[in-house]
Amino acid sequence: MRKIDSQALRIQTSNITLAVFDVDGIMTDGSLHFLPDGREVKMFNTLDGLGVKLLHDAGIETAIITGRRSSQVEIRAEALGVTYLRQGRDDKLDALKEIWESSEHSASTTAYIGDDLPDLSAIRAVALGATVPNAHPFVLKHANWCTERTGGYGAAREFCEAILEAQGKLHSAYERFM
Repeated sequence: MRKIDSQALRIQTSNITLAVFDVDGIMTDGSLHFLPDGREVKMFNTLDGLGVKLLHDAGIETAIITGRRSSQVEIRAEALGVTYLRQGRDDKLDALKEIWESSEHSASTTAYIGDDLPDLSAIRAVALGATVPNAHPFVLKHANWCTERTGGYGAAREFCEAILEAQGKLHSAYERFM
């Protein structure tokens, strides 16, 4: 797991109360799979799911904001206990602002992870704006932290654990499994 090395960014991350995830390219590998009848199939990684649950156990709420609409995302969000779900949202920052307006969260208490241009405004607006190594180059340039793992292969888990580590909560999150 890549830790958050910058002292200034660690301080900002210590205040995170909301972690926000894009789906395609973060919680999945970004591939679109279609069955012969045209139905779409998304593949999620269980490592990422446990990361989301670890955040919840530490008192951090979660959100998913995605540009596409999918019943599979709704099912996955419900199974993980995701607090806020916004689908079909091309302007991720507008969706994020709606969450802030209806909650006690703000830009200074939010972490966001995304991989493509529609995520960029949200990445730049929050305390921890994260991405993955195979993100669009312009997103990589503007994010303030990048995972080692790629989307769909544990990147979301790494993001979750980096937040917990920066807050000094990761060891206690692991202890419950010992």
